[in-house]
Amino acid sequence: MNKTIVVVGASRGIGKELVKLLAANPAHHVLALARNTAALAELSTFPNVQVQVFDLNTQDVRGKATALFAGLERIDILVNNAGKLVNKPFLELTPADLEESYQVNVIGVMQTVQAAVPKMLSTGGHIVNISSMGGFQGTVKFAGLSAYSTSKAAVVSFTELFAEEYKDTAIKMNCLCLGSVQTEMLEAAFPGYQASVSAPQMANYIADFALHAHQWMHGRIIPVSLTTP
Repeated sequence: MNKTIVVVGASRGIGKELVKLLAANPAHHVLALARNTAALAELSTFPNVQVQVFDLNTQDVRGKATALFAGLERIDILVNNAGKLVNKPFLELTPADLEESYQVNVIGVMQTVQAAVPKMLSTGGHIVNISSMGGFQGTVKFAGLSAYSTSKAAVVSFTELFAEEYKDTAIKMNCLCLGSVQTEMLEAAFPGYQASVSAPQMANYIADFALHAHQWMHGRIIPVSLTTP
């Protein structure tokens, strides 16, 4: 069945690989969003991929997302994959560090969902939030990641709250808390560390989850990790 799929944070790493996988099915229409226009150029070569500039670290994310979604009849799947990493000792965190982390990782995600819900209410849909094992309660935590991990924990809480509020609709929301995947973000957090999972491998898992998991789960927080970190 053809799906209209929105991927936020599609310019590199897992998001970019995810768009490529989803676009391999010509029945799907994929809207790839990111703030890096140059990095999106490769994705625009797919005939069923539309690329648009979208920055979560800005004012009125909801309004901008609403405008981008206006041309879509419906949204079947929304993957909130964008993320902002700040790796600094706690006392060195600036107000700007904290504000940007929460704007990109939490507030922008919530505002994007606000814009997507009207495109899902009548037909249903699956929203997949990408969090981190750093935001999963009870896991090992790492120095320097206070801003990042606490903001990703907020995404976990939002998933549960949204699921409760929309439990009587056909919209499903779930959250994947990813462990280490070999991406630029991992290198920034843990320089020199080699993950056992590649970006294409994780993208394959997320694609399958986004397409199918809403049939049997809603409001679930799923840890997806082989190693620590």
